[in-house]
Amino acid sequence: MAAEAFFLPVAAAQRFCLYHAPAGVARGAFLYLHPFAEEMNKSRRMAALMARRLAESGHAVLQIDLAGCGDSSGDFGDASWQDWLQDVLSALDWLRARHEAPLWLWGLRSGCLLAAEAARRFDIPAHFLFWQPVVSGKPFLQQFLRLKVAGEMLGGEAKGVMEKLKARLAGGEPVEIAGYALSPALAQGLEATELAPPARPGRLVWFEVSAREGATLAPASTKRIEQWQAAGFSVMSAVLPAPSFWQTTEIEEAPALIDATLAALQS
Repeated sequence: MAAEAFFLPVAAAQRFCLYHAPAGVARGAFLYLHPFAEEMNKSRRMAALMARRLAESGHAVLQIDLAGCGDSSGDFGDASWQDWLQDVLSALDWLRARHEAPLWLWGLRSGCLLAAEAARRFDIPAHFLFWQPVVSGKPFLQQFLRLKVAGEMLGGEAKGVMEKLKARLAGGEPVEIAGYALSPALAQGLEATELAPPARPGRLVWFEVSAREGATLAPASTKRIEQWQAAGFSVMSAVLPAPSFWQTTEIEEAPALIDATLAALQS
């Protein structure tokens, strides 16, 4: 069945959404939260493939383009972390009004940070599906800012670039990174967040991918998983042989990740 495209009203704006109806009565209701900036575009195909497979296996899936992203209203440079949290809440309201099935927040990369913070902030009872999660906003923002530094290095003018970027953000000015205008409100919200568990425990499915045979979870991931387990979450985790599709030059697929996700949900 084809996905239903619509615009979800949020305050005085609209967010583009795709709804994948479940085959039969919904066994689960998934909200997909996309990754940051260009990673979102690179991962569109994988998100669509997973959403279709989830719907075919009896799960409702809602995909939302956050404020300033994709086909939603607003500019990326005007978006804030708070706007995105509000988008999550609005999308969840829409999804929960249609399905009473167990709620899952499915994040990719920084979408995992947003999912966890929304659940903590709004006390949302949910399970979590994390794909290659970012475990801390601060180093992730630093890495994003380095894209600008790398560009300046090519022109021989990298000295002091990072400090200038941080100073402009701290002073309330937006900065341009790899074609994206980054607002102070978005940068500060992202920098402050951590992949910490919410108060209400549930299930956590955590998948990472690697092209390296026999790869294991990074120490930072292992430490974060232990934190979620200590909070009462039932955790299933694995590293799968697949490309880093959110950052590859060509659009790539990771069928092993899709198959493993469906198997984990059925267990």
